[in-house]
Amino acid sequence: MSGTLNKVMLIGHLGDEVKMHYFDGGNCVGRFPIATNESYTNRQTGEKVTNTEWHNIVVRNKAAEICEKYLSKGDLIYIEGRLKTRQWQGEDGATRYTTEIQATDFTFLSNKSGEGNPVTGPGAQTAARPANEPIQSDNTQANVPEEDDLPF
Repeated sequence: MSGTLNKVMLIGHLGDEVKMHYFDGGNCVGRFPIATNESYTNRQTGEKVTNTEWHNIVVRNKAAEICEKYLSKGDLIYIEGRLKTRQWQGEDGATRYTTEIQATDFTFLSNKSGEGNPVTGPGAQTAARPANEPIQSDNTQANVPEEDDLPF
């Protein structure tokens, strides 16, 4: 294979509210952390061990506004995207780095409808858009699949 691939798929819980930043010209960026967990049993002690990994998620424009409107701390979300590392100069002059997931697709998995089925996107909460219509904004979209069409 001569090509390369930069793809990340995560299912995790939001660790904080979506933080929005608006730019001149109407564009915006939303940022939020999600936590994924790994659990295993320690063979020597028999103790169950859970490790949490935190991931910084970045969504842009209309997708960011949708996330801000419908997501809150603790919600479960499926994210697809790509890794992006940024660097900048800190106040002390040191070069700093951060790695983020630039979201390209997402599906809301938290149950907010109270009906026992997960809400799989903002279309399930608003009558303005059919529940199976994807939301697209620039190169970012939220998949709003049928009830039984989960990404895993």
